[in-house]
Amino acid sequence: MEKNSNKNNVSRRSFLERTAAFAAGITIIPSYAVAGLGHKAPSNRVVLGFIGCGRQALSDFAGFSNVAGVQVAACCDVDSMKRKRFKKRIEAWQKENNIAMRCDMYEQYEELLERKDIDAVEVATPDHWHALQTIHGCQSGKDVYVQKPLSFTIKEGLTMVKVARDNKKVVQVGSQQRSSGEFQRAIELVQKGAIGHIEKIYASVGGPPKPFDLAKEIVPGNLNWNLWLGPLNDSKIHYHPNLCPPISLDPEEHEILWGAWRRYRETGNGFTADWGAHMFDIAQAAIGMDGSGPAEIIPKGYNGQEYLTFKYLNGVVMTEQPYLEDSKGSKGIKFVGTNGWIEVGRNYLACSNPSLVPEKIAGRRPGSMTPEEIRKMNQERQKNLAKESGIYEISSPHMQNFIDSVRSRKDPIAPIEVGCSTGTLCLLGNIASELKRPVKWNPATLSLGDDKEAANHRLYNYDYRNPYSL
Repeated sequence: MEKNSNKNNVSRRSFLERTAAFAAGITIIPSYAVAGLGHKAPSNRVVLGFIGCGRQALSDFAGFSNVAGVQVAACCDVDSMKRKRFKKRIEAWQKENNIAMRCDMYEQYEELLERKDIDAVEVATPDHWHALQTIHGCQSGKDVYVQKPLSFTIKEGLTMVKVARDNKKVVQVGSQQRSSGEFQRAIELVQKGAIGHIEKIYASVGGPPKPFDLAKEIVPGNLNWNLWLGPLNDSKIHYHPNLCPPISLDPEEHEILWGAWRRYRETGNGFTADWGAHMFDIAQAAIGMDGSGPAEIIPKGYNGQEYLTFKYLNGVVMTEQPYLEDSKGSKGIKFVGTNGWIEVGRNYLACSNPSLVPEKIAGRRPGSMTPEEIRKMNQERQKNLAKESGIYEISSPHMQNFIDSVRSRKDPIAPIEVGCSTGTLCLLGNIASELKRPVKWNPATLSLGDDKEAANHRLYNYDYRNPYSL
């Protein structure tokens, strides 16, 4: 990493000045019942409402349930079965912990936001809903924990930052690796120059989305498909169970896959954003680019370019490629410096200087497990998934950090500006990939310069379906 790289780091104030300039002229619904920075829940209790009750919400609730002083008062989903399942899960937890049993259900998230007894909301809906639900959450006086990636478009993310700060709300983005020991140590090592100046970063996240190609099927009676679509404005989108995986309550059967909306251009942003919101996020944190971003994005295949490439003004080059020679698709990051290297993935951290990695967080290198160990691990994982009724991952430290921030009114470890800059990077990668040519971004002005084709791309901004508006 360049010694003067901190000069390229963007302060929150300058980021806000740029987003304010960008958002000039945008009409925002005025806030109501907005709490100031001094707001605290009574008796230090934090009451939550969940918007989105699918597999991710169940996993996130498992994390919040381990945080002292948290109560859940309501849930909202466009699928009535998922609402009922969530309510059942919440009330079982409340009963076990001698908490008053109540979890009201809503189909319309606006009704949940009208509740004056709710201090904060979790937004665990598909990406195309993140902006409106986070914006309206902040305007209604709620702090927000919003799942990654922050937004579906660049303009949405910039607008979300402005609204959150204008309303003085705490917003934590669900990039939970920021709260994990192995990633925190990797960031620390890079920033203190343990491997010299960073020259290259290999980040393995996966590829961009593909065109929508699912067959049309009949919408089940328990799903409000029109509300699921929300602001999406593309006539090619129609219902298929892969977009909103079905469940059963009697007998109890849970989702067998993640919502495939992530895989398609019309409804998601592929692995570029799904895993990029994790791995690119850590890479930017380590090189001091939170709130900033790359200056040039070159797509895979352009003039023989082997990998999607991001070039920074400080000389760092990041490519989307395997970070381990034998990783077999494992997601992670490799920092290459003038004096060594660091590799980091979930439950794995290694360095060219092994003495810098505490044994308790070193973990095991992906690809080092035998076929039998992998088989047993997968069997145990499936067993646990069934036992925990669909819970995928529990991120209690990240949830604890959010609740602490709600109480202290200080920024969390993954504030909205961070989510915005990471999300912008991912979206720029997809814009360049679809245009099949390099795209230049000005991280100082948050603009694409005179590149009208890129600025008119749907991932920069798109017209919402009536009656929705940003």
